[in-house]
Amino acid sequence: MEKVWLKSYPPGVPAEVDLNACPTLIDLMDKSFREYSQRGLVDFMGKQITYAEIDRQSRALGAWLQSLGMAPGSRVAIMMPNVPQYVVALCAILRAGHVVVNVNPLYTPRELEHQLKDSGAEAIIVMEMFATTVEQVIKQTNVKHVVLASIGDMLGLVKGFITNYVVRNIKKAVPAYNLPGATWFNDAVSRGGGMTLKMASPGPEDLAFLQYTGGTTGVSKGAMLVHRNVAGNVLVSEAWLEPALHTDKPIEQMKVVVALPLYHIFALVSCLWLGMRGGALCILIPNPRDFDSVVKALQPHKVNLFPAVNTLFNAMAMHPGFQQLDFSDLRISNGGGMAVQRAVADRWKALTGSAIVEGYGLTETTSGATCNPVMSDAYTATVGLPMPSTEIDIRDDEGKSVAIGQPGEICIRGPQVMVGYWQRPDETAKVMFDDGFFRSGDIGVMEANGYIKIVDRKKDMILVSGFNVYPNEIEDVVAMHPGVMECAAVGVPDEHSGEAVKLVVVKKDPALTKEALAEYCKENLTGYKRPRVIEFRDSLPKTNVGKVLRRALRDAG
Repeated sequence: MEKVWLKSYPPGVPAEVDLNACPTLIDLMDKSFREYSQRGLVDFMGKQITYAEIDRQSRALGAWLQSLGMAPGSRVAIMMPNVPQYVVALCAILRAGHVVVNVNPLYTPRELEHQLKDSGAEAIIVMEMFATTVEQVIKQTNVKHVVLASIGDMLGLVKGFITNYVVRNIKKAVPAYNLPGATWFNDAVSRGGGMTLKMASPGPEDLAFLQYTGGTTGVSKGAMLVHRNVAGNVLVSEAWLEPALHTDKPIEQMKVVVALPLYHIFALVSCLWLGMRGGALCILIPNPRDFDSVVKALQPHKVNLFPAVNTLFNAMAMHPGFQQLDFSDLRISNGGGMAVQRAVADRWKALTGSAIVEGYGLTETTSGATCNPVMSDAYTATVGLPMPSTEIDIRDDEGKSVAIGQPGEICIRGPQVMVGYWQRPDETAKVMFDDGFFRSGDIGVMEANGYIKIVDRKKDMILVSGFNVYPNEIEDVVAMHPGVMECAAVGVPDEHSGEAVKLVVVKKDPALTKEALAEYCKENLTGYKRPRVIEFRDSLPKTNVGKVLRRALRDAG
């Protein structure tokens, strides 16, 4: 296969990266904690916490986790927004020799129960405002150990106390819960401080993350990401960003905006791990929808790297507070997770002077597989070029390569491609070719210069603000409602989230109302999965073998 994209590579970007430069995430952490100890690693609510302090606390928490007696490779879940405790927990779990299971903190009990049971997680580290969800499902899972964190844990005695008081008593943001035997985060760190961490020494092929995704079927599956996948993609991304970050105008310390949730693969790799690798300061935004708080968090900084999704770029560009921020040293605005619209790219560039550099990847490819050159100054309407050490082949339904300029399924091979789905060899076989290429399920065209344009989706996935929503999951939940005969979920355009879920239902109970169905969905589906439009029909369009024609429903609007 001719790598036509290499002709379009920017000067200084290598075709391949040396994966031995950082074989595992333990290597990445150790080097960064050693070289950047006195720098700030995270900035949260105006407080900077150094690499040395995250190093110390993660060693202590890791030692405490080891004292619980879990076997090496045991799964430990993290259910938190973007807070410093997330970073400590992440490093601690890996240093202790365990596997991280990232959990969306807004999951409903049903969604959380599935993920904890499927992963076999034995412990969970959770922010207290989501503890009530854990309480509702813990008895149905293997979870034996619960660590409870509060927002103010790492803000110091006075600020931490005030913050927790406001969150608990004024904002009433912590629903009542009962988790007897749970350990407070700061207590676990304190106890672990008197223990010795037996630092794990995993190999590049050892499991680091179970990162859950709907894949192509809608059943939430754990993508098995080994150390090579994550550390390798950090090296790939670092090489790709080099032209913008190391110019004749040096950056004393790179500042990364972490507005995307760290439990999502895009932010995990492109913000946190990439930031740590380069000794960056990561500005943590726990709630990116609170734009006034985002402005306040960014005000003291001249940020350099700003990864986000189309909807976030758009909302920020429209908010008056962003006009007051200093974007004079913004080197890269990295767009992913969903298609970046031309109007949004133009608006963002007018505001910041920085063009949005669009890329493409999936959970199964540990985030990025392609990206536009970071020095691009214009909207390309493509997802760019295959990144270093990464190959893209456009294939037909029989798995054969198609000609340049012809549409086909985007297939990806590289160090970032997962090793498979957790305990689902049948599902793994559906998406992996024998030659190591992963089937993305997306239809694209490779142009003669190597740039890739996505033209359609093979799967019926709905993309809501960068999050994958799978119709099968929605339909399975709604079909369990006693008043529903049959249903179908499709994506419809939405100016705020790119797409929104539309639910079309054939009623079994004539008395069923849209309001009742919406309330049922609220109880069983997290926010971005809930239908924004509900429509009742007498029947659903189907093929002659009875398969629902989702495309016909989408086309009907």
